[in-house]
Amino acid sequence: MAKTCVIFNPAARGEKALAFQEKLRALSDRFTLRPTDAPGAARRLAREAVAEGFERVIAAGGDGTVNEAANGLLDGESAGVDVALGVIPLGTVNVFAKEIGVPSRVPEALRIVEAGRSRLIDAPLATFRSDSRQEEARAFLQLAGAGLDARAIARVRWDLKKRMGPLAYIVAGFEALRESVAPIEVESAERSAVGPLVLIGNGRFYGGRFQVFPGADLGDGWLDVAVFPEAGLGALTRFGLGWLTGNVHRWTGAIAWRTKRLALRCADPMPMELEGDNVGFLPAEIRITGRRLRVLVP
Repeated sequence: MAKTCVIFNPAARGEKALAFQEKLRALSDRFTLRPTDAPGAARRLAREAVAEGFERVIAAGGDGTVNEAANGLLDGESAGVDVALGVIPLGTVNVFAKEIGVPSRVPEALRIVEAGRSRLIDAPLATFRSDSRQEEARAFLQLAGAGLDARAIARVRWDLKKRMGPLAYIVAGFEALRESVAPIEVESAERSAVGPLVLIGNGRFYGGRFQVFPGADLGDGWLDVAVFPEAGLGALTRFGLGWLTGNVHRWTGAIAWRTKRLALRCADPMPMELEGDNVGFLPAEIRITGRRLRVLVP
């Protein structure tokens, strides 16, 4: 079997995380296990695994852990193509795992890792302002967002997220509506639009198996953009209905198009999220950089 490194959070809670940790002893004779010890550690561990000659790096965790590990692979000039990223979904939502068809059950996810089938996907690059207002660049695999989306993420309570899953974000969204902020300006070569919520998809799904971008493909070389023109109780309710029924654009009147590069600006301080985690603030630029990451798939 290919030389494989598994990156995992030893403090992760939940039934899936505990079930995975119970299998660690059995895995230790086939995989090298690397526990994280701080936020951002998965990126460093993935980068180190590449330097040590591992052929597969497995992120055992949620979408944030997967994103960190992917960025660690992409830190090398050609590592993302030469070293395959695998996923064992242990998070609350696990959107990217759903996108590539990795089951939520640990034994089934492990079988995919061991089979070794892979494909190349796009890894769009987002450039934004960090908390210290310095320019920072980071790749994402599934989705980026700014506006009401990221403002809601900042308000999500851990206890509600564990009990309610994706619905916790809708609760936080209602809380975010209490704050009045300037709209986001979005501009690309194809068109421009203004709205309080912007989502940029590399894949189809958002917040679970909800298809905000039904025509998206991880390896097609395009970004799918949706700008939502309203934010209010009615708009959020329509978004929730569209989210649950799989037709967000019809319910919300979203302005949607495809591009390879776009810029986002806002007159007020506005957070930005990648894969469901806030990473910084606007202004930001997002661009397609080609199929530069190999992932293990069913």
